[in-house]
Amino acid sequence: MNRELFGVFGGIDAFERFRSSDDFDEVLAGPAVTVGIRDPDLGAPGWSATYASEEGCCLIWGEAYVPGDERNAARWLLEHYETDGRDAVDTLNGSYLAVLDAGSNGDAVVATDPVRSRECFYTDDPGTRVFGTDAAAVGRTISDPTLHRDGVLEFLHLGVTLGEKTAVEELNRLPLDSLLTPASVDSLERFVYDPRPSREFDPVDELADRLERALGRRSSLPGRTGVLLSAGYDSRIILSQVGDIDRSYTVGSLDAQEVRGARALAAQYGASHTAFPPDERYLRADESKTRYSQGIKESLHIHHAGYTDEIEVETMYHGLLCDTFLRGHFTASETVDVLGKTVPTGRLESDPDPVEVLLEKFGYSREASLELAELTSLDADPESFVRDAIGDEFDRRRGRADTIQNALTCCGIANQPSMPFHTHLADHFVTSFPATDRELIDWHLRAPPEHRTTETFLRACEQLDDDILRHRPPDRPYDATLLNEVEGFVRRKTPFLSSFEPPWPDRKTLFDRHDLDRRLLSDLEHVHDLPARHKLRLTDLRGWLESWSDARAQLQPWLRPSEPIVA
Repeated sequence: MNRELFGVFGGIDAFERFRSSDDFDEVLAGPAVTVGIRDPDLGAPGWSATYASEEGCCLIWGEAYVPGDERNAARWLLEHYETDGRDAVDTLNGSYLAVLDAGSNGDAVVATDPVRSRECFYTDDPGTRVFGTDAAAVGRTISDPTLHRDGVLEFLHLGVTLGEKTAVEELNRLPLDSLLTPASVDSLERFVYDPRPSREFDPVDELADRLERALGRRSSLPGRTGVLLSAGYDSRIILSQVGDIDRSYTVGSLDAQEVRGARALAAQYGASHTAFPPDERYLRADESKTRYSQGIKESLHIHHAGYTDEIEVETMYHGLLCDTFLRGHFTASETVDVLGKTVPTGRLESDPDPVEVLLEKFGYSREASLELAELTSLDADPESFVRDAIGDEFDRRRGRADTIQNALTCCGIANQPSMPFHTHLADHFVTSFPATDRELIDWHLRAPPEHRTTETFLRACEQLDDDILRHRPPDRPYDATLLNEVEGFVRRKTPFLSSFEPPWPDRKTLFDRHDLDRRLLSDLEHVHDLPARHKLRLTDLRGWLESWSDARAQLQPWLRPSEPIVA
């Protein structure tokens, strides 16, 4: 990867057992931790930073902001850790990992941001606790890796490996809102739901104020700036509130509704617009794309990967997870039947079934998973397996939430499938992640689920820009969800009326057009009839396991037909 953090709980000799210091731009060695960073933008305001003194050392990886005028977040954290201890981590704002060795008090930790927007992988297999941001690099320190059966099955059936598992038993990842120490993994309490009544907390006003401050904090990142722009709601507020965005980019055909809508938004706010045609590069950019899946999430979500060399900016913005944190993507809504189609009413379901809701939100396909099980030696019954796996994961998140609705969202955030989108961007650009702003996360935790809606979000956006809806999303011409769904149904069923187009290219068409069965899965002809998404998961998993020939060899028997898994 272009940017990487790698470290050990130990001295420089322990570090160099696994990596050369020459691989990194800077290596910090404290009494208990040695950590290296490679990042061409190290030291840019709001970005990765390092600091060392007689009191210890600190490294911030990613996007981070601190109170006051201090430009070096690592220096601020180390100095405040001396007086405030772990409470100092609560104040750090952004999308980051923090590595800190406060030598004077003997505390050495690696901390996630509250929502684990940047993964940290670790293993104790070498006899020393090793950690880092590249799962493959950390995994290569494991001498005899063993495939994690449940992790592999979850990935293939759901597109996401749940919890802290990976595809390898000896390799783990830090949980949501946690600290890694030399001998433990400690849970923090920065991400705990605490909803407030409207008389104490006006959701619209609070969100408008916090959005303005969050985007203002991110308005001085370096170089030429761009935004990945859809015709939807989330990225347009960035165009509206971050000044001097030079360029915008959308994946889609020039005549697609999504591209036309994005082009209109770019013109409204004075940015240039580039549309990348959805050709072969959309599905298979190059072999490096698989690495950003980290073996735990689909690389499919990295829509822009094949076009990276044509993106001419230094800083990139995106609206990822605004729908999750601010618009209730994982909450369960009541539905009604309209002309044979299930349509959400906008009201919360009073007694949702968590497993059913999460299966739908994760995009589980029962038919495709049954076919996968029949064609391979993955002999676990997919229906019972995924239900048990999701039920267990939901139960693990229940303690951070006061209600089932909030627990659903917490579970969704802890297992967000689309994170490779950000991982890839942040490896190539200084990449701002506004949805992870500490104030917006606090809003998410305080606003009751019935107020975390698109309506609330749009009302807040209109307080900042009363022209924000001049160009509506092409598939949402009305404020009311029900009306949008009805019009979509009528368009599909009425001759001579064009239907709303999906925002993303058709995967099956691209798979067939570019002969990807032969090029990616020539040795697995028996899976060629699977849906394109499941074939891409197989390709991701096999590609990522190239890091260890022994691990990939373990996978091969599982993918052959009619050979049972040995648990």
